Amino acid sequence: MEVSIIFKIAGVGLLTAIINTVLKKSDKDEIATLVTLTGLVIVLLIVLDMIGGLFDSLKSVLGIY
Repeated sequence: MEVSIIFKIAGVGLLTAIINTVLKKSDKDEIATLVTLTGLVIVLLIVLDMIGGLFDSLKSVLGIY
């Protein structure tokens, strides 16, 4: 597993948390919720890309077409 992917996910989480905190202090709770959901979607897309790579690797190792 590459360490850079872990840093990307941690960076998205940290950035989302900071923006969320600033928006909640500014009484913009709805936008803070949308920012949190956007961060979650970005991380899920990164994970889905990794899972797709795993399945491609399994297909090539097992010789499945």
